[in-house]
Amino acid sequence: MTRPEKAAFVSRTLAELYPRTSIPLDHEDPYTLLVAVVLSAQCTDKKVNEITPLLFAKARTPQQMVKLEVQEIEDIIRPCGLAPAKAKGIHGLSEIIMEEHSGKVPNSMSALEALPSVGHKTASVVMVQAFGVPAFPVDTHIHRLAWRWTLSTGKNVERTEADLKRLYPEDQWADLHLRIIYFGREHCPAKGHDPRKCPICSVIGRKSLFV
Repeated sequence: MTRPEKAAFVSRTLAELYPRTSIPLDHEDPYTLLVAVVLSAQCTDKKVNEITPLLFAKARTPQQMVKLEVQEIEDIIRPCGLAPAKAKGIHGLSEIIMEEHSGKVPNSMSALEALPSVGHKTASVVMVQAFGVPAFPVDTHIHRLAWRWTLSTGKNVERTEADLKRLYPEDQWADLHLRIIYFGREHCPAKGHDPRKCPICSVIGRKSLFV
C-alpha cells in the first residue's frame, strides 16, 4: 500500500470502531477545557475528571481562579501530579486571560501558546475542541501509532503532526485525533502489544513490529 492508501485504511477502520467521538475530558466551556487539558499532562483523563469537579467547585472562571492562592490550587490538584507547576500555571494563565483577553480564553494559537503551562498540543486541543478551528493535536499515542502505521517518520511530534496534516483533509482532523487516541489505549498500547492481533498493525504495521 502507498502511504495515502494506508491513511485511508486507518481512517475507515477507526470510523467503524468509533463512529461517534467526544473528548474524554469533562468540561463546560473553553476555560474549563483549558484547565482540564493543562491538568492532563502526565496524568490520566480519569484522574483529571475526578479532580476538576473539586477545583471548579472553588473556581470555574478565570475571575474566580485568580482569587485563589496558588497553594490552594496546588492542594486540590495534587493527585494529578506536577501540582506545583500546574497550580502556578493555572493561576498565571487565569491572570493573563483577565488582564489581556477581557476574561475570555483567546481563540488563536499564538495567544494560547503565550499562556503559562500551555504548549502547542494543549493549544491545539483547545482550538479544535472549544472553537472548532482545524487542528491536529499530537500526543504520545498519536505519535507512536503514526510511526507504527508508517504514516510518519516518527522523528518528533512536530514532524508527525505535519505528516498527518498532509495525509488528511482538515475536516477529518478533529475526529481522527480522538479516534487514534481511543484506539491506542484499547488496541495498540505502548507495551504488551501484539501486532498480529491489532486491527491496523496486522495490515499496515512496520515490519520491525513483527520481529
